[in-house]
Amino acid sequence: MINDRLRFGIFLAPFHALNENPTNALDRDFELIEHLDRLGYDEAWIGEHHSGGFEIIASPEVFMAAAFERTKNIRIGTGVVSLPYHHPFMAVDRMIQLDHQSKGRAMFGVGPGALVGDAFRMGIDPATQRDRMNEALDVILPLLRGEIVSTKTDWFEVREAQIQLPCYTQPHIEMAVACARSPSGALAAGKHGLGMLSIGGTSDDALTHHANNWKICEETAAANGKHVDRKNWRVVTLAHIAETREQALENVKFGIEQFARYFREIATFPIVPDNIHNAAEYLVDNNMACIGTPDDAIEYIEKLQKGTGGFGAYMELAHNWADWQATKRHYELMSRYVAPHFQGLNGLRQASYDYSFENRDVFVGKAAAAVQEAIDTHEKASSKKNIAAE
Repeated sequence: MINDRLRFGIFLAPFHALNENPTNALDRDFELIEHLDRLGYDEAWIGEHHSGGFEIIASPEVFMAAAFERTKNIRIGTGVVSLPYHHPFMAVDRMIQLDHQSKGRAMFGVGPGALVGDAFRMGIDPATQRDRMNEALDVILPLLRGEIVSTKTDWFEVREAQIQLPCYTQPHIEMAVACARSPSGALAAGKHGLGMLSIGGTSDDALTHHANNWKICEETAAANGKHVDRKNWRVVTLAHIAETREQALENVKFGIEQFARYFREIATFPIVPDNIHNAAEYLVDNNMACIGTPDDAIEYIEKLQKGTGGFGAYMELAHNWADWQATKRHYELMSRYVAPHFQGLNGLRQASYDYSFENRDVFVGKAAAAVQEAIDTHEKASSKKNIAAE
């Protein structure tokens, strides 16, 4: 386990149903980031997808540039740049620019690409995506350090390449590698000493995979003379809370079945099997989601921490299970009641309250004595004035 302050954030793919106005949906995505910034959330990671109809942000960098202008404190990262789709020199240059524009609030998340349909449309063999990610990283890290790089692969070439602008963040922009079921992300994160984004679910079986992948990350880092820290490990899960469990379950009827259908029919791995007719019940029963109250969320996060051995950031996969107002209310409840439990925000307040309660009789007795003394003094003074007046 780790003792650092647990950070809270979201992983915004996003997921928008096919029957709604996509322009309005993007507007709500921006409004969500602004809402989280006001609530004190730490991070938001923005996805890159090009097919399937639901995940409609094609360029996280473009979205991030606009989001930085609308916010003050929240850090925003690419969640993720699919490296096989981009020349690494261009990917680095764009992120360095965002690092400067945001005054250090930008983060660089990378991965091989989640949707096979995206790779197919670009003529990329899915079997090559993880190798391509690693080849790109072998160039990206030296470039971020300001080194001159020359190399040629079967899909890109760099010739005496050197960045013209150093990162605003030193020694370079923070990076994290997406890690799902396979160990490829953990191996890449360890090799380069980067953070890890675990996005493969949070069932008991998935937590075991996450823990094993973090171990692989640590071992690989040590073998390459690098250091990785659990505070830079982010675990992504699913949640929706309300004032009561009944209300939370009612809220998610708005969109959870469409969400589950998308993962069954389009995404690489289904979240809810075909033979399941109540997605909410299935996700809760299998520890894949928290649908309940703030107290349920606290218990759920504690279970995630125990199952993984501890991580630095609790990330929610942003969704439209509930309508917009209930969705915003969910994040308000998380910020108001759940985050303080894990961030030590109320320890001193509780200690002050407890001390005051334990010494109440003493304090009240002294206060009562002081009040009585003031009354007696006033009465004596009044008596003297009356005698003098006579």
